[in-house]
Amino acid sequence: MPAPGQAGASTAAPVITGIGVIAPTGLSTEAHWSAVLAGRSAIGRISRFDPTPYPVRLAGQVPGFAAKEQVPSRLIRQTDHWTHMGLAAAEAAIQDAGANPAELPEYELAVVTSSSSGGTEFGQHEMENLYQHNPEWVGAYQSIAWFYAATTGQVSIRHGLRGPCGVICCEQAGGLDAVGQARRLIRTGSRLVVTGGTDASLCPYGLTAQLSAGKLSTVQDPARAYAPFDEHAAGYLPGEGGAMLIVESAESAAARGAGQGYGRVLGYAAGFDPAPGSERPPALRRTIAEALADAGVEPSAVDVVFADALGVPAADLAEAEALAEVFGPRGVPVTAPKTLTGRLYGGGAPLDVATALLALRDQVIPHTTGTDAPAPGIEIDLVLGEPRHQELTTALVLARGHGGFTAALVLGRAD
Repeated sequence: MPAPGQAGASTAAPVITGIGVIAPTGLSTEAHWSAVLAGRSAIGRISRFDPTPYPVRLAGQVPGFAAKEQVPSRLIRQTDHWTHMGLAAAEAAIQDAGANPAELPEYELAVVTSSSSGGTEFGQHEMENLYQHNPEWVGAYQSIAWFYAATTGQVSIRHGLRGPCGVICCEQAGGLDAVGQARRLIRTGSRLVVTGGTDASLCPYGLTAQLSAGKLSTVQDPARAYAPFDEHAAGYLPGEGGAMLIVESAESAAARGAGQGYGRVLGYAAGFDPAPGSERPPALRRTIAEALADAGVEPSAVDVVFADALGVPAADLAEAEALAEVFGPRGVPVTAPKTLTGRLYGGGAPLDVATALLALRDQVIPHTTGTDAPAPGIEIDLVLGEPRHQELTTALVLARGHGGFTAALVLGRAD
């Protein structure tokens, strides 16, 4: 692939021309957006299994998703629920972009997705077969269905995308890292990249693994269980689903009449927090500053921040302090629509990117539900109660992943 400055490389900001959403808030982009603007929560009691023995019984589940209607039957048997949703979201994103991969050079079409837990439900069923029966009951597809790159591989195969393909495994931050990697691929000669991610770890094995982090909310009231930045914040809730995005070079999009699509990827940066107990500061403030510098954007030009919003008091305070250091106390509107869905891990940040692009399109900041008011010491302008209509040209999306991953993405309104 050519390097920046060589023939075939793109130096203009890549554009996002397609969005595919499979989320607790809806099975399409517009259904999701309608739920977000209405503040319609998708949090409810887990129904994929009986959660009674577990301290966490609430989550954001994707309603009405029927894999058999969107995924070839042979792939349903070979892959996990997480990949089923990824395939459906990728198909929707490609259609939304109006792209026909068969008409484009196959080696200039790439895939890079984010994944956090992989195919945990598929893996659990195969382990049950092993422990309850014997190794002969374990299917051959166990070797690949759990694998983090399964969705990337299946999307690549299904659509004939034979350029660079990969997967980013940085938990919640990985969704922004995947878009950042898509931008790198565009800069080195790819013309179209399918990126984003989904996740689905709502099974006993998956929930048990999540409980080990000690950050899940055990509050039983769906309206108050996930309340980031609130005085009574008690952790976050898990969820499933996510979003897939089509990132294109500006030249390629213009050549096929797609224009600027939903918006432009202006800047990106990533960092990693120091070890717990270290005297060094968290990485988020510097990551934000580097993303803005990469975009050539001053803090005063950012119109809205889509926060990571972990819902853990110490982490919320650290994020609020980073925002105050960069933008000033209450210096920029902040929102966290993920309270409607729970945190979707590998699919969460891509869904935030999709939501931010829709906010830029419609010139409205969605509000945060679940939170009554910022806790003392949280000096941010958190959008509460109802959406806020104002002129928007630039959005900043933040994500942090378990273990210390941080990422920031700067998006610009379509010209």
